[in-house]
Amino acid sequence: MEDQENLLRRLHELRSEHRDLDTVIFRMGDSIVDQLQLQRLKKRKLKLRDEITWIERKLVPDIIA
Repeated sequence: MEDQENLLRRLHELRSEHRDLDTVIFRMGDSIVDQLQLQRLKKRKLKLRDEITWIERKLVPDIIA
């Protein structure tokens, strides 16, 4: 049960960071910015999305129909 609580807490943190990056990337897109920095932020966002998906799969068991 504690493991599930830890996963839920981590999931919340990852989703929050993902939303924050979304906002930062959106704001950077409207101005002339460092393209390398923008690329790094987008890669971080994709990595977060992968980790979020992994945790969601761990929390929801497969249902065999």
